[in-house]
Amino acid sequence: MKGTSIRARLLLSLLPLFILAEVVIGTVSYRYVLNESHELFDYHLRQMALSLRDQGAVLPPPGPPEDREQFDFVVQIWSADGSKIYLSHTRSRARLPERATLGFADVVTDGERWRVYSTLARGRVIQVGQPFEVRERIAASAALRSITPLLIFAPIVALAIWWLVGQSLEPVERIASELKRRDAQRLDPVSEDRLPAEVEPMVRSLNGLLERLRRAFETQRAFVADAAHELRTPIAALKLQAGLLGRARDEASRSEALRELNAGIDRSAHLVDQLLTLARSEPQARATPAAAQAADVDLARIAGDAVAEILPLGEAHGSHIEYKAPEAAPLQGDASALHSLVRNLVDNALRHTPAGSRIAVEVAQRGGAVCLSVDDDGPGIPVDERERVFDRFYGRTAGDAAGSGLGLAIAKAVVERHAGSIELDRSPLGGLRVLVSMPRQGGAPA
Repeated sequence: MKGTSIRARLLLSLLPLFILAEVVIGTVSYRYVLNESHELFDYHLRQMALSLRDQGAVLPPPGPPEDREQFDFVVQIWSADGSKIYLSHTRSRARLPERATLGFADVVTDGERWRVYSTLARGRVIQVGQPFEVRERIAASAALRSITPLLIFAPIVALAIWWLVGQSLEPVERIASELKRRDAQRLDPVSEDRLPAEVEPMVRSLNGLLERLRRAFETQRAFVADAAHELRTPIAALKLQAGLLGRARDEASRSEALRELNAGIDRSAHLVDQLLTLARSEPQARATPAAAQAADVDLARIAGDAVAEILPLGEAHGSHIEYKAPEAAPLQGDASALHSLVRNLVDNALRHTPAGSRIAVEVAQRGGAVCLSVDDDGPGIPVDERERVFDRFYGRTAGDAAGSGLGLAIAKAVVERHAGSIELDRSPLGGLRVLVSMPRQGGAPA
């Protein structure tokens, strides 16, 4: 189901809110102006009555009677004896009550509602009245004129809100358009210029993801190129050895050629196995759902199983492998990858030490970390090469027929997946020490 766009959400939120605000403001303004108008009319009534208070004889208003009928106000004056001495209108409907209530009063006469102000001065009662119909018509007209600007500017403000929402979302649309135009080969970062503070973290995270993908693709391309290059030599050797086997003239030559062919097959199989292990161990590799989650494992048991598996190779090599570990060394990680780590480190030590060498494997706990060390009494590695030996296929020579140049690269990849560290140093046995340290709660990232 397609989600609602941010633009639509903002407009559906802001426009009803704006309309509600317009209605509330308009209603309040209308009522306020209406009340103010009535107060102003009351003021006029009172001022008109007071203006007649100090006059002597009250003369009829100027103008013909028909014009006087159009007056909005009615003035009525009684003498002290109750006789009416003045009436501004002659219409029966315009006559005010015969009895006056001093001050303001609302009265109904002949079915019509009036607002009346009465005052007593010099023995006379002065009444000034105005029909409520006239007051309300004038007041409503004034109130409507007061909210006219709101009605005029409401569509303009609504359009402004629509435009501002579009302008605010322009960076998001620009980024989406840029990403839509890209193909799978374009992994350069998205421009972070002129980005709102709310969008900038998302773009930075996206650029971080693109950078990780770029490195992963470069790693995979380099891996494929290296693998193709490294497989070319053993395959050519196998082809040559198969040719020698076919051209052998006697049983001894055929047996020697067959032995060399089997050895070449073993080396090629080992190289392919190491390549596959390295591909699975890369930090950028996508793990399966089962392996993606770190589990509680025991490195002491895993290392013991790996050493037990490689003991026959050590005996065939004439080397002595020692193993020392506590009863348990728990951590969170990938058991299969950790098994590969131990096996590759021990196998690397066997392949690069002379026959009859001594190899010591130890698992220990130090603080919040689990440590694995592999020592040998071989020739070791010069200090200036210790960083380079973690590169794939580094140090392979024609004479190094048994090695693949991937053992330490695999070990480093596994350690990085477990948020650990791997270091090379001089061993107390005189050769090379490989020291691995991994946090107990590090986990194995996918």
